Amino acid sequence: RRLSVSVVRQQLNTPQINSRMIPAFQTKVISRTFSTGDNMLVNVPEMGDSITEGSILEWVKTTGDAVDMDDVVVVIETDKVSVDVRAPAGGVITETFGEPDDVVEVGKPLMTIDTSAAGTSSAPAAPTPAASKPVPTSAAAPAAKPVESAPKKAAAPAPAAPAAPVASVSDRSENRVKMTRMRQTVSKRLKESQNTYAMLTTFQECDMGNLMEMRTKYKDEFEKRHGCRLGFMSAFVKASAAALQEVPAINAVIDDKTNEIVYKDYCDISVAVASPKGLVVPVLRDTQKMSFKDVESSIAGFAEKAKNNTLAMEDMAGGTFTISNGGVFGSLYGTPIINMPQSAILGMHATKMRAMVVNGVVVPRPMMYLALTYDHRLIDGREAVTFLKSIANKIEDPQRLLLDL
Repeated sequence: RRLSVSVVRQQLNTPQINSRMIPAFQTKVISRTFSTGDNMLVNVPEMGDSITEGSILEWVKTTGDAVDMDDVVVVIETDKVSVDVRAPAGGVITETFGEPDDVVEVGKPLMTIDTSAAGTSSAPAAPTPAASKPVPTSAAAPAAKPVESAPKKAAAPAPAAPAAPVASVSDRSENRVKMTRMRQTVSKRLKESQNTYAMLTTFQECDMGNLMEMRTKYKDEFEKRHGCRLGFMSAFVKASAAALQEVPAINAVIDDKTNEIVYKDYCDISVAVASPKGLVVPVLRDTQKMSFKDVESSIAGFAEKAKNNTLAMEDMAGGTFTISNGGVFGSLYGTPIINMPQSAILGMHATKMRAMVVNGVVVPRPMMYLALTYDHRLIDGREAVTFLKSIANKIEDPQRLLLDL
């Protein structure tokens, strides 16, 4: 028996792990294969550091099908992504282990391939010349045409009768769709967060006027120089990173196993991004060191990956704090749920013109409600309010970000 290790390519134009929810960007997948004679045993490949199993979503190829090297054979759905498992060599699939929805573990047998039949992938093309033999029978085609025309007249009134009951049934029909493994994981983690944390939400209103003026004044020059658009998220990320350093408890977590508080000196902020299969939360790492341009370009890159379903698992791993912007969907205010194992989450909302008293005068101002949900086991109200107020002050006066105030 000989052992061979097949390393899937890491090229951007041909990602070997293709996220159908979102991820496989430069992700290395190692598939261990064992060969006995001409039969190659292919095991379930490694799909990430924290992923030990997955569910078979679809067999693209099955027993008896010919495959070439790098052909997608089966799609495995994990808690985070859907992974395309490719053939490590050409041949014919002789056996598969598992049916759709079956749970498979990393390193366990997945399929066997007969590599001696590597050239048979072109065999299915052979029947095409055989199809040319019945060409002379084309004369029978015109004879069939008048036969078709006769029943058409009688068939016309027939569909009219069942049309009425079909419409009435469809008004109260139901459609059951199996939950994806990722949706099941999200549901489980959200409920676990509610059951574990002593969650409390505090609110703060924020005047967006100065930030909007700054964006309007510099957005064209910013985009021309840096090649990315200037949005509001970069200001909130920078304000949050600064506030996290001012109030370290917000950036800390409780280690329940040791009953210790872990304070983190880095600020990895998770940012919610829309994808074809829902919201995903990639992580901006070391935001305390990032500039406005770094934040905007990184978010734009994540958005493009999410759109193309090419986010990697590494893009979403970790994070010490989360920002969720429900305002893009018009939310006025809400209470976000903490993303475990973090200890707090900031909720941004829609900016609305409201009557505010400024210097004793009632004037219309663009206002946003900010919400901070935090784990009250670790974070006291004083720290939570101080943190949220610090963010609001920095947003209302963006110059404070430049002066580190």
